[in-house]
Amino acid sequence: GLPMPKITLCENIEIMKEKRVMESTMVHELVHAYDTCRAKLDFKNCLHHACTEIRAANLSGECAWKMEFDRGNYDFKRQQEKCIKRRAALS
Repeated sequence: GLPMPKITLCENIEIMKEKRVMESTMVHELVHAYDTCRAKLDFKNCLHHACTEIRAANLSGECAWKMEFDRGNYDFKRQQEKCIKRRAALS
């Protein structure tokens, strides 16, 4: 049969101690899992990969104002949009 899908979180232990960071990382990965099942994602296809990264950055909470402020990225104008573009590109 097929291998069981799984999510493994590997992160700097000091960073992962914060509950909200762990939660946003898990939600980010769950968005990828959902997209893979729903849309038959092909991660070798750049458009598929970009789409799921944008969705994950937007839905995970990793672009919440508090998280961005803690990273030193704060702006009142289009902060969410800028963060999503930056975080998706980093992935």
